[in-house]
Amino acid sequence: MRIINRLLMERTLPVSDRDFVESLIPQRTPFVMVSSIDHYTEDRLISGFQIQEENIFVHDGIFQASGLIEHQAQSVALHTGYKFYLLGKKAPTGYIGAIKSFEAYALPKAGDILKTEVKILNEIMGVTLVDAVTTLNDAVIASSQMKTVVK
Repeated sequence: MRIINRLLMERTLPVSDRDFVESLIPQRTPFVMVSSIDHYTEDRLISGFQIQEENIFVHDGIFQASGLIEHQAQSVALHTGYKFYLLGKKAPTGYIGAIKSFEAYALPKAGDILKTEVKILNEIMGVTLVDAVTTLNDAVIASSQMKTVVK
C-alpha cells in the first residue's frame, strides 16, 4: 500500500487545483489560506499560498501575523486531509489546540507567494504536534510550534 501511495503522490504533486485543495480542508472561501500542495510524506508537507489583495487578513496591502498563523494551521489540516484522501476517506475537521510558540520575522504583502513546511513531530489520539516554517523567496518569515486536534 505504501508503494502505491508513494507512486500516486509522485505523479500528482505539486497540486494547485483550487477545488481539490479546498476539498482537503474544512475551511471555505473567504477563509482559505492554502492554495497548493507542493510536497507530501507521512511526516512532512510543503504548502503554498498566494496572498490576494482581497484576503480578509490583508490590511493596507500587508498580510497580518494572524493570517500567517491561520495559513500554518491550514497547512497542517492540508497534511491531514491529503493523508485521508490517499486512504480514500473524507478529511476530518480539526482545530488549533494550542500554539506553543509563534514568531513572525516579516509580514508579506498582497501578491506574495508563501511556502510553508510542516513537520509532524508527534501524532497520538487525534492530537498532532507540529513545527511549521513559512518562507517568502526562500527567506524564513515565520515559525511556530502548535498542536492541532482532530474532531
